[in-house]
Amino acid sequence: MFSLNDLKGQMSTTASTLFSAYASFATCMMLLRSMAKELIPEPFRTYLFSAINYLLTPFFSTKFTLIVDEHSGMIRNQVYDAADLYLRTKIGPSTERLRVSKTPRKKDISAMTKDEEVADTFDNVKLRWRFLSESKKVGKNNKNVEKRFFELTFSKKHKDKVLNSYLPFVLARAKAIKDEQKVVKLYTRHLWPSSSHDEEEEEEEGNSYWGSVNLEHPSTFETMAMEPELKRAIVEDMDRFVRRREFYKKVGKAWKRGYLLYGPPGTGKSSLIAAMANYLKFNVYDLELASIYSDSHLRRVLLSTTNRSILVIEDIDCCRVDAGNRAADSKSKSKSKSDSEDRVTLPGFLNFKLW
Repeated sequence: MFSLNDLKGQMSTTASTLFSAYASFATCMMLLRSMAKELIPEPFRTYLFSAINYLLTPFFSTKFTLIVDEHSGMIRNQVYDAADLYLRTKIGPSTERLRVSKTPRKKDISAMTKDEEVADTFDNVKLRWRFLSESKKVGKNNKNVEKRFFELTFSKKHKDKVLNSYLPFVLARAKAIKDEQKVVKLYTRHLWPSSSHDEEEEEEEGNSYWGSVNLEHPSTFETMAMEPELKRAIVEDMDRFVRRREFYKKVGKAWKRGYLLYGPPGTGKSSLIAAMANYLKFNVYDLELASIYSDSHLRRVLLSTTNRSILVIEDIDCCRVDAGNRAADSKSKSKSKSDSEDRVTLPGFLNFKLW
């Protein structure tokens, strides 16, 4: 049986052993550090320490980070848009920098700026959002393309709760904010002059060239000068279309509806579109067909729009669209593949609702 004195002696020996081991380890590390400074060049030493830190960090770090990009392939990332809207309600006294801007058609005057962080708490879980952006040159013209994204950092042990509960909460909260604001947006494409069509540039740009403003058009079906029967028929047709979304899905058809508006300038075509947007609370995408140079380009642009929106293609009778005749002459068959694809065909234009 051990006595108290024996136990104290063992504890003292253990403490002395640990202290000696720590002192020896610290001495070795200092010696290695001195040798590294003397023998290893600075550039290689920095690279070596960075590599060691990269390899060891995952084993000791208790943090987990999610990257939320602005685009997912060719379409916008819904989580990014929801976070952008949600975090505006979380900007508090601890925020040190804000990007401030105001236009006549926008109510918001502030948003997060680059490298700014916003803290949030959800069900006793502490989270930290960080907004970042990167610019890089892409394509043959070395055009600068900005990539924007959020970093969401939290403790590793809460990963499942964040993925399964917090992110759905952010999406739901952003939807509630949109419903409260009930703001209809008008989207137009920002075009840059280019001597060639570059696929790499388009992939990197994603949906970044769609800019938006609030559509504050006063036109409604109550104020429009239109035959009452025609007005009622249009409203009933739109209501029926909105109600039958599940029916369209059931029969395997795209949930889309087309209207052909024609007439001289000033006859109310734009006012009717604005009245439809205000009635349905659908965003409006204004597309110039002359800016589209191929069927594949048209497909990418249309895929970058969102559901529950109105796509407006103006002056289609003034745009050059290839008829796409399959019985083309031998000369057209001898064209290169790039030349034949560098066009918008009538079948491609008419079948856009299939995508």
